[in-house]
Amino acid sequence: MKLLTNISTLYRVPVDGKHDDVDAVSDAAVAWEGDTIRYAGPLAELPSEYADAQRFDAGGGCVVPGLIDCHTHLCFGGWRGDEFAARLEGASYQDIQAAGGGINSTVRATRNADIESLEEKAASALSDMAALGVTTVEAKSGYGLDRDNELKQLEVYRRLQSSQPLEIVPTFLGAHLVPTEYRDRRADYLALLCEEVIPEVAQRGLARFCDAFIEENAFTLEEGRRILETAKSHGLGLKIHADQLSSGGGAGLAAELGAVSAEHLEYAAEEDIRAMADAGTVAVSLPIASLYLREPFLPARKWIDHGARVAVATDFNPGSAPSYHLHLAMTLAAVHQRMSPAEVLRGVTSHAARAIGLQSTHGSLTPGFRADLAVIDAPDINHWLYHFRPNACRMTLKSGDWLERR
Repeated sequence: MKLLTNISTLYRVPVDGKHDDVDAVSDAAVAWEGDTIRYAGPLAELPSEYADAQRFDAGGGCVVPGLIDCHTHLCFGGWRGDEFAARLEGASYQDIQAAGGGINSTVRATRNADIESLEEKAASALSDMAALGVTTVEAKSGYGLDRDNELKQLEVYRRLQSSQPLEIVPTFLGAHLVPTEYRDRRADYLALLCEEVIPEVAQRGLARFCDAFIEENAFTLEEGRRILETAKSHGLGLKIHADQLSSGGGAGLAAELGAVSAEHLEYAAEEDIRAMADAGTVAVSLPIASLYLREPFLPARKWIDHGARVAVATDFNPGSAPSYHLHLAMTLAAVHQRMSPAEVLRGVTSHAARAIGLQSTHGSLTPGFRADLAVIDAPDINHWLYHFRPNACRMTLKSGDWLERR
């Protein structure tokens, strides 16, 4: 048995409850055995059976459940700093993509990269994320856009799951864009995805979810429906990139199909917001992408007022969100999405866990849940999000083992 004490404020984050309910406890302790939480509550009420547990000192910091980044594009070749400069000079995301850049640029780099170099690059990012208190990461494919290279990305995630400590939740995103070689043969690419790649991904257990980018210059609503219904028939969970740059009905489709989440959603229609709230589909906000693309931020207050759960993630990718700093996304969500620090914390813990289907085991410091937590060098979450620093995380615990201690 192990015990963490000297905690200024413990945020247990109950699985259910109001959006701003994070169940804060002062002068607290957390006990765990193996990879499972056994006690989390006031030190004064610590059961006597934990008195002789091996003790660790939180240094007066606050403690939160292990952070969950529930939307990343972790595996990719190359970078796109030249596009960053082009956008600053006025080029739009769509302009860059139409000129052969954007996603297509990363597809070329990813296809040219071997699996070892892709794994090494992704592992480096995961190491930095662990230092930030992140313990679980959703990771999408989508930069291969053919059978071999999509499977290559998913194989990277399988390797990473056994070679480093963070938990990887893989998502197949072959429907990220129609690749250039299929530009005049869209039906053939859809057939490749639905008749060959999705069945193989499911049969080999390479992904837990299937995602589709429903947007102008990507996939239509009906194309997305076909892809996602195929994935569902093969036992994959569903996610949708929806309404990022225009209102295309993707959020409504997510609700209709029972997707666990729809992501981006900056331009989602009012009726689709209501539909997602009623369906229990998590709205995943990606404020770093809004910052880099200078697009509107997700109107979180509207979503929360309708009863929707709003998660917060980085969208880490080489183009529109080239940062895996989840703390930055959290502060942006507070400032630009008008989310309270408590709502933001839920957004990277319990709501994020629900967005990847892990709400019964992750994202809460409830007895019986996974022993994942982060010790933050701040007296409370208000100070943490207000005083943005390179890294306020002091210690990271994953599945009962310390990854970072400083």
